[in-house]
Amino acid sequence: MAKRQLHKLSAREAEAIIEPGRHSDGGGLYLAIETGAHARRQWIFLYRARGTGKRREIGLGPAKGKGRDGISLADARLKAADTRKKLAEGKDPAAERRAEMLAATTFGEFADAFLVSIKAGFKGKNTLADWTRDLKVRCKPIREIELANITVNDVLGILSPIWMTINRTARETRSRIERVLDAAEARGFRSGKNPAMWKTLKPLLPKSKRSKRHHKAAPYKDVPVIVQALQAKHEAADTAVNLAAEYIILTAVRTSEARLMRVREVDFAERLWTIPAERMKSEDHPEGKDFEVPLCDRAVAILKAVIPKEAARSAYVFAGQWSKDRTKPLGMNAVLQALKAVYPAMTTHGCRSSFRDWAGDETRFEREIAEMALAHKVGDETEQAYRRGNALKKRRQLMDAWGRYVASGSNVIRLPRGGLV
Repeated sequence: MAKRQLHKLSAREAEAIIEPGRHSDGGGLYLAIETGAHARRQWIFLYRARGTGKRREIGLGPAKGKGRDGISLADARLKAADTRKKLAEGKDPAAERRAEMLAATTFGEFADAFLVSIKAGFKGKNTLADWTRDLKVRCKPIREIELANITVNDVLGILSPIWMTINRTARETRSRIERVLDAAEARGFRSGKNPAMWKTLKPLLPKSKRSKRHHKAAPYKDVPVIVQALQAKHEAADTAVNLAAEYIILTAVRTSEARLMRVREVDFAERLWTIPAERMKSEDHPEGKDFEVPLCDRAVAILKAVIPKEAARSAYVFAGQWSKDRTKPLGMNAVLQALKAVYPAMTTHGCRSSFRDWAGDETRFEREIAEMALAHKVGDETEQAYRRGNALKKRRQLMDAWGRYVASGSNVIRLPRGGLV
């Protein structure tokens, strides 16, 4: 087989060529010239991969030209010779080049790119700010370290100073570091055990007291009286805020889920309210799934009372007091203030606790049904994968029973004129 000719170009020719295209110097070395918006002169090396025969290209750097700095022909030939040597030894130059680039990637570079790739899935308005704070500020000591070189001691250096003082933040930071490093491994940037795994760090960190936040809740025996007071206040009010508070108690949903409720989400024929997946709290509810809320008689009556006949499907069900066109929802604290006006020790989230205590103490419904009514995940990942249903029939029975219990303090339902009833 004839040996391929080398050194076809002279140094003067290489610098003077301006025609677009690839100009061969032999042995796989080419001067590539591009024009237009991305005009550039570059040395490249072309070869065919061993085994597959696929054509591969490696950039060797910018080429020197008239009035342009760059790599000379002589230096390009040295790089090409080194690449041919690797091929003769059975190595893949492109794979080695990629490995070198991956190894040099720092935690900060990868974390920033990773955050951009996942932020579209964030639900809470503060989630992006929290991630950014942890990855840029709290992780500053490791941002310049190459991904492959991050150790358990590096992670401990971030967590140890805050572990006992702001434990919740420390745990969130650890979890985010672990997720970044898991993604880096999946992309081939590092290998081996993840140094931010809780299983690895647990023996090395002091045990902290994790104080669980308890939302103020009324004993469930007081709920019927609270609802009676809300109904009485509604008689003298010119807003639907008291009805909204009662509706939240009856459905045991989170305030935000009711505040942002749209007319199109209600199916009166099926007595059902479907909350879109994007409005559900991701930590509790299975990701990507809408949540169906069965409605008791009083809940249906409230919706018919507050939704005008001419309301658009996109209108908010519980609109802000001054939003005549129903394009703005009730304010963040409106429902909370309505509850506190009749029961100062109550919070909107506490309504859910009252419901859960009642279901556990006063009914024979399974624990799983009560948890599903609160849109909580039930069972481990395996159980969740196999359970396709949402126990709607049983949940409807539970919510109807809750509605009857809540109404036990007042059997009279008075609605304002102009509703759907």
